[in-house]
Amino acid sequence: MISTVELDHAHPYPPRKTPFTIPFWEALAEGRFVTTRVGNSAPTFPPRDFDPETWSRDVEWVELSGRGRLYSVTSIHAAPEAFRAFAPYQVAIVDLEEGVRLVAAFLGDVETPLDSAVEIVALRYTDDIAFAARPVGD
Repeated sequence: MISTVELDHAHPYPPRKTPFTIPFWEALAEGRFVTTRVGNSAPTFPPRDFDPETWSRDVEWVELSGRGRLYSVTSIHAAPEAFRAFAPYQVAIVDLEEGVRLVAAFLGDVETPLDSAVEIVALRYTDDIAFAARPVGD
């Protein structure tokens, strides 16, 4: 299970949801971080309805731990209009334990040492849900 962070405002740019990705968003709302994979292959993120290496559509949903290491972090100052009110904000690249590398909002300081332990959290906006990474223990 992953933690949830409650926010008191609407999502600035609601995520794109498709019929295929609804299980991801539903799991996130339940405090689970999931993605897809084919057989014993590495999980893919974001969830896909096919394996990008074999093109197989025999995908299954798998739960991820939500734990990983900080690969990179940067601070965004020149933000797109939808996010201007939140600038500066941090964005990180995270390597999860299962081998998935993903980009997420970062609820930590840009000075957080690289390779620090991080965790994925669900962000519950007043109108939607998303996810972010934060240093473990925050």
